[in-house]
Amino acid sequence: MPVVYSNHKAPFYLFNGHMQTILPSLFRQVAGIQYERERLTTPDEDFIDIDWSRVGSDELVVLSHGLEGDTGRPYMQGMVKAFNNSGVDAMAWNYRSCSGEPNKLLRSYHLGATDDLDFVLRYALQAGSYKSIYLIGFSAGGNISLKYLGEDPEKVPQQVKRAAVFSVPVDLKSSAQKISWLYTQRFLKTLGAKLEQKQKMYPNEVNLNDYSILWTFPEFDDKFTAPIHGFKNADDYYARVSSRQFLPSITVPTLLVNAKNDPFLSPECYPVDEAEQNPYLYLEMPEEGGHVGFAEDMRNNVYYSESRAVSFLLDGE
Repeated sequence: MPVVYSNHKAPFYLFNGHMQTILPSLFRQVAGIQYERERLTTPDEDFIDIDWSRVGSDELVVLSHGLEGDTGRPYMQGMVKAFNNSGVDAMAWNYRSCSGEPNKLLRSYHLGATDDLDFVLRYALQAGSYKSIYLIGFSAGGNISLKYLGEDPEKVPQQVKRAAVFSVPVDLKSSAQKISWLYTQRFLKTLGAKLEQKQKMYPNEVNLNDYSILWTFPEFDDKFTAPIHGFKNADDYYARVSSRQFLPSITVPTLLVNAKNDPFLSPECYPVDEAEQNPYLYLEMPEEGGHVGFAEDMRNNVYYSESRAVSFLLDGE
């Protein structure tokens, strides 16, 4: 599909992409969500914690969070609430090491871990009589979702009807090179804390010497993400898991919303050509929104990403 028009406008007090990114992350609160947690044992004898919010529906939305996020993040709970209010069950899953407890294996999660998405999705199908499933992903979770839909379309369960993803770095290398030092250091702090836990579990396989001098994601991914998860180096990791290469193969109607002022996204993360050539891919590029922001009225908890996801996934608009 061609690029679709966006009518999203940020409130006047969020006057740039950084404000639109940071303030909703820091100050948003979502009331009324009470998850029911379930721990799943993975095929490789690890575990993944999923959180249910059921309203008794035969439709289910499966939500994938962003880098170093979890199911408790306001953008996740806000989306869960929006779909519960629309009469749809929700299942939000925490990536390995993201539920508040380190996972058992050396491997953790990465931005191409579609095996785990497939696992929780198929579990949800087994656990409930769902006729329709919708995928939603934010940032890293959006990359995982897009890769999952496009890498082997025939493998995607037929119950998966539509998908919507937001703020997705579909070209990981250029996005990793663009993200500023300020944001990078915030992520590296929490990633480092998790690696310290892994070092205690695997002292011969995790070496944190000189961790403090890492300044960029390519440095981090080259030293940790790639070797731990079976990639040659950071470039190999980025090349193999970036979702942009899988967009032409997607056969499920999918909405990709990337704000033009997103401080995390490079120009390569706006796949206009792919959208114009794939009738199932809808690309929306609002002028504003920041990264996983999309606030329209923070005081009243009004967020464009939620209303847009509901309209696209449930109403087909």
